Amino acid sequence: MTQTAAALTPDAKSQIADALNQSVAETAVTTMLAQNFHWNVKGMAFGPLHDLFQKIYEDHFVAQDDLAERVRAIDAHAEGTLAGMLKRSKIKEQDGHASDQEMIRMMMDAQVTLASTLAGAGELAASHGDTLTEDLCIARGQEHEKFAWFLRAHLS
Repeated sequence: MTQTAAALTPDAKSQIADALNQSVAETAVTTMLAQNFHWNVKGMAFGPLHDLFQKIYEDHFVAQDDLAERVRAIDAHAEGTLAGMLKRSKIKEQDGHASDQEMIRMMMDAQVTLASTLAGAGELAASHGDTLTEDLCIARGQEHEKFAWFLRAHLS
C-alpha cells in the first residue's frame, strides 16, 4: 500500500529517516572528497578530472539538500553536523595527497558505496509503502552508478 509521509507510522519514519541520514552523510563526505580532489588533482589528465570532480561535487551538493529535505518531509531530524556525518559515513575523508589514479579509484568506490546505500534506503522505504522516498533513492542511486561508470572509464 502506497503511503504519503503523513501516513507513515512513527517506526517507519524513524527507520526511513535513519537510512536517509546515512545517505546524506555519505553524500556530504563524498561532496568534500570530490572538491578536495578537484583542488588537488595533478597529471596528464588534470583537465578532464578537474572538470569531472567539479561535476560530482556540484551534483552531490544539491543531492544532500534533496535527501535532507525528504528527512524533514517525513517529520524527522536531518543530521546537520560534519562530525555526525563523518561518524556515520562508510566513506572516509582523504587529505588529497594521492595520485590521479588513486583519486579516481577512491571516488569510484565512494560512488559505488553511495549507490548501494541508496538502493538499501529505497528498498526500506518501499517496504513501508513510501514510494516517494523510494523514487528519490532510485534516482540518486542511478546518478552515482553513472558517476562510477565515468570514473571506471578513466581506469581502462
